[in-house]
Amino acid sequence: MLETYDSLDMPQLSIEFGKIKDIDILLETMLVKAKTLLNADAGSIYITENGNLKIQHTKNDTLEAKLPAGRKLLYSTVVLPVNNKTLAGYVASTGKILKIDNAYAISADMPYSFNKQFDVITGYKTRSILTVPIVSSSNASLGVIQLINAKDDKGNITSFAEPLSDYIMSNFTIYAAAAIERTQMTRNMILRMNKMAALRDPKETGMHVNRVGAYSVEIYEAWAIKKNVPIDEINLNKDILRMAAMLHDIGKIAIPDAILKKPGRLDQDEFEVIKQHTFIGARLFQEKWSDFDEAACLIALNHHERWDGKGYPGHVDLDTGAILASDPDNPKKAKGKSGEEIPVLARVVSVADVYDALIHSRCYKDAWPETKVLDLFREEAGRQFDPDMVDAFFACHDVIKSIMARYPDLEA
Repeated sequence: MLETYDSLDMPQLSIEFGKIKDIDILLETMLVKAKTLLNADAGSIYITENGNLKIQHTKNDTLEAKLPAGRKLLYSTVVLPVNNKTLAGYVASTGKILKIDNAYAISADMPYSFNKQFDVITGYKTRSILTVPIVSSSNASLGVIQLINAKDDKGNITSFAEPLSDYIMSNFTIYAAAAIERTQMTRNMILRMNKMAALRDPKETGMHVNRVGAYSVEIYEAWAIKKNVPIDEINLNKDILRMAAMLHDIGKIAIPDAILKKPGRLDQDEFEVIKQHTFIGARLFQEKWSDFDEAACLIALNHHERWDGKGYPGHVDLDTGAILASDPDNPKKAKGKSGEEIPVLARVVSVADVYDALIHSRCYKDAWPETKVLDLFREEAGRQFDPDMVDAFFACHDVIKSIMARYPDLEA
């Protein structure tokens, strides 16, 4: 294993990490790769955030095998202080790799201890643990990868081999750190763009766009698997979609404050103005230098189109907003796009955006009860929304709820 990884997989791993644009997709990929490399049954990846460690992804083969087909393991948001009391905190604070052969036999002399709560709740039995720091080029803590229950060739739980595991993970995290810093910079740039929009429209919070981006990935994946989309295409689109979905309403930065911040219902003229945020936002990505630019353009332009053709902006010129095809019932209105004429990624974001807008309170409305929102989606399948996307939404609704808990509104 050591010779193969040292001579071939390390450079390839760097290339693979380098292709990923979004931080969440990257972290999930890293955890899967690390778990596979050391044949671990489970693991988690934490990111250092505001002086704490925040769990970003978790995998557990034993528990996932007990789930119905197509379902994902749900996990709670866990935030740990960077100190010596927990295994992950100790590793983040000291920068040392920590290998535990038996989680239930840690000496009382050690500053850290193993939290048995997860095992108690799930019935899982943690034994061997390998916790590895991820350190930036400036020697700052970026996070921690924690692998649990190494398995031998027969699937029996054993210890993580030393020094093999230390060697692999030390080299692994060098590439991981560089990729994390790069994708964090990209995510921060997107969030700054949304902060600019939030100065104009308080509804466009960082938490809202993060939720919409994360929901969209789950809905798309559930839809794509059912449609037998190749896994490589799914992974590529998830990476692009996570970022592009966050910018769906970026065009609102050009809408006047009197309309964006109006507390009451908009009149018809005001509504016509606010519709312009679709093609204004799309123009920002009109020069398509990458797959991301194309996805962001299509999503911004089309996420308010309806499956039944009654959405907006419809068939308009991207540069001028001029009508290219008129609505048969109203020549002064653009004909709306309908059905599969609407790009797939825009149909995904439409579901994710409406769900999040309804389920959360805003300055102009109270939050809807969950049951009312779900009833609306059932009613609007085949009208406002692609019915297959609605099916995908319900298929991953439990995951969407867990995402909502990870990105709560700051005022909540």
